[in-house]
Amino acid sequence: MGLSRDTMSWLRITHETTYHYNCPVDLGMHRLVLRPREGHDLRVESFELTIGSDHQVEWSRDIFGNSVALVEFSKPTDMLRIESKVLVWRSPDTSHSPPREKASWPAAYDDLEMIVAEAYRRPVYPEDCDVVKAWLAGPGWKKPENVEMALMQICQRIQGDIRYTRRDESGVFPPSKTLAGRTGSCRDMATLFLETARALGIAARFASGYLECEAADLGEASTHAWIEAYVPGRGWRGYDPSSGGLTSHKHIVTGVSNHPRGVMPVSGHFYGEREDYIGMTVRVHMDHPVLSAPSGLLSPVDQDPLPRPSFK
Repeated sequence: MGLSRDTMSWLRITHETTYHYNCPVDLGMHRLVLRPREGHDLRVESFELTIGSDHQVEWSRDIFGNSVALVEFSKPTDMLRIESKVLVWRSPDTSHSPPREKASWPAAYDDLEMIVAEAYRRPVYPEDCDVVKAWLAGPGWKKPENVEMALMQICQRIQGDIRYTRRDESGVFPPSKTLAGRTGSCRDMATLFLETARALGIAARFASGYLECEAADLGEASTHAWIEAYVPGRGWRGYDPSSGGLTSHKHIVTGVSNHPRGVMPVSGHFYGEREDYIGMTVRVHMDHPVLSAPSGLLSPVDQDPLPRPSFK
């Protein structure tokens, strides 16, 4: 029996990250960006963070409005396990609703927004700008009629030219390396998109989070990355170069930043020798619990308040 629309709107996400060491090591400060960003289309109903070492947690919001947990540890350990469990309710997907008037080309931002937009138009890898522009100007590129057309061309060009590969080591490739090898992880492809959009004068930011997909259903997924571009008159719009199109309600954002490093799900360090570190494993699992919809969110279908869930 298929799931109802209301049931599919609930999503439970379990994210486990485990670090293994050859011997007990002292851990430095760790920064966690794991709690989904709430808004008109998503509500966090519950969030639980479990860390398997003696610690203290301080929560804050960074300059981009992300919920960030700063973790300090008090004892050495040979294993660090961090698990987050979150229950979210999403409004029905309206990302493909008929657009209003298209944003004219080239992108022109309101004077009130320009001072902020400029921070999202500054390249992370300025030395790669010429390489990016030369790649974009290759066969198949059409002069954009509007900002949305330019963004979709970039998205589809990356999806067609770059072969996706999962890469567990930290960090991102600069655009020149991704283009030279014609391969990259989702975050490498997102970084290439970020720099390409900025080269065209479009404000864009790096987004990290979760993607509801078959691997997540099986508990074999990892985190995902894409970009959001600020379209004049329409606001932030998500584009996923790994799939070659707009994001949807299946993309759950945990953090956004003007730099890919700003939204790493888990970042930190330990004190010791390089050989003390064995490795890291990441596991993301998603499922659909059977619950009623929460209050305070309106369904675009009927625009009536929805009942609040009851938990036992």
